[in-house]
Amino acid sequence: MSFSSQVKEELEKHISSGRHCQIAEMAAILHFSGKLVRSPKGELFLQILTENVSVARKCFTILDKSFNIETSSLEQECFENRKNAVYTITLKKEQDILSLFQGIKLIDSRGVLHELKDRVNPLILKQSCCQRAFLRGAFLTIGSMSDPEKSYHLELVCPNQNQARQLQELIRGFELDAKIVIRKKYFVVYLKEGSNIVDFLNICEAHVSLMNLENTRILKEMRNSVNRRVNCETANIAKTVNAATKQLEDILYIKEFVGLSRLPLNLKQMAEVRLEYPEATLKELGQYLEPPVGKSGVNHRLRKLSEIADFHRGHGKG
Repeated sequence: MSFSSQVKEELEKHISSGRHCQIAEMAAILHFSGKLVRSPKGELFLQILTENVSVARKCFTILDKSFNIETSSLEQECFENRKNAVYTITLKKEQDILSLFQGIKLIDSRGVLHELKDRVNPLILKQSCCQRAFLRGAFLTIGSMSDPEKSYHLELVCPNQNQARQLQELIRGFELDAKIVIRKKYFVVYLKEGSNIVDFLNICEAHVSLMNLENTRILKEMRNSVNRRVNCETANIAKTVNAATKQLEDILYIKEFVGLSRLPLNLKQMAEVRLEYPEATLKELGQYLEPPVGKSGVNHRLRKLSEIADFHRGHGKG
């Protein structure tokens, strides 16, 4: 099971105690996956279509608890152009549909029916707890997450810009950096930062998934930290080895074409110690000198030897 499916399975089992929150969550499900259809006989039906069985089960629960609507009409169909089966819940009783639309305020005080693709009535989202419930329903219906082992990405795919803007405003109201990108004919609200996604799961009250994500983030950060340290140490070792190799090459060149005896005493001693201890660090080399010299002193002498070698290379041997 994907991480995204685990989150949805957890959200399906979370039932808000307040009816107002259940209505807000149902409003999200209806606005993003509901549609009105007319039968050949002219009867008006309400259908809720989803590829996720968790959404279907959540619908049954809220319809029963908040609207006293009992329905067992769940159809499962497979289509050639879809990877997953589509689950369809159909409400056929006019009174049930009317009760549901009044509850989510799709019908205003004048009796005007608003379209499902419109923004959700802000009266439903006045309280913070209802905003959380709405976002929970939105993620259940149109949300997805990447595997946190690979990357951090959460998105909600909206059919139109109005719905995307409302979602973005709600998420930003919780101080999360939600952005919108157009993908084909859809408007995608997304979060990229791991910390933002953790906060979003907290808002939706997916606490188990949140802890699993945090554990993954900690392990990834530890691995990255270890890798950075190993890479740094490897780079330092390589740098040290390359420097020592260059020093030895310079000293051997001087020895062969100039002669160590022609060097000042301090440089002659430095050259001889480096030849005797080719793998020693600068600190260790300083301890072998008489009298002992610090790292900066050793580095200075080796640099002078390098300059002498380069000078004689440039002006011919000897």
